[in-house]
Amino acid sequence: MRKLLSIVILSVGLMGCKKEEVTPNNTCNCGMIMNDSASNYSVDIKNDCSGNVKTFYLSEADWMTAYVGTNYCITNVANW
Repeated sequence: MRKLLSIVILSVGLMGCKKEEVTPNNTCNCGMIMNDSASNYSVDIKNDCSGNVKTFYLSEADWMTAYVGTNYCITNVANW
């Protein structure tokens, strides 16, 4: 009985673990703005999918609406 119960608990535990996969519809081009620089209108964005941080250089108009701590999407890249 203990073996059967252990097998059932283990099976339920393993089935509950599911890795989220990136599909073509989920391009992973968005993330949280971690830092910005007024000298060159750049923002450092932490990607929502990979966790990587990359610096992007924006136009002055786009930089003015990109606030640290908010989510921002970069349209000319699929992911980073």
